[in-house]
Amino acid sequence: MSLSSAEVEHVARLARLRLNAEELEQMRGQLSDILDYIAMLQEVDVTGVPATSQVTGLVSVTRPDAVTGKLTTEQALANAPDTQDGMFRVRAVFEE
Repeated sequence: MSLSSAEVEHVARLARLRLNAEELEQMRGQLSDILDYIAMLQEVDVTGVPATSQVTGLVSVTRPDAVTGKLTTEQALANAPDTQDGMFRVRAVFEE
C-alpha cells in the first residue's frame, strides 16, 4: 500500500512532527513498507490458533510482601537534618 505525501503530512501533523521534503519522502516509503508488511501478515490463516498474550512462560519475579521489621521513631529520625516533636521538619512549600 503506497501512501500519498498528503497522508504522511497528515500523520506527521497528528504526531506534532515537522518534516522537511526529504524526511517526508523517507517517512512515506517507510510507512508504506510497514503497511505492506501488515497486509502480508493479514493473509496468514490463523483459524484454530488461540490468542496468545505471553509466549515466554513469564512468571512473577518479585517476592511476596512480608513485614520483616520496623524502625522506631528515634531510628527513623536519627539522620534527619531537622526534627520537631518526633517528626521530620522541612521548609514550607507554600507561602502563607
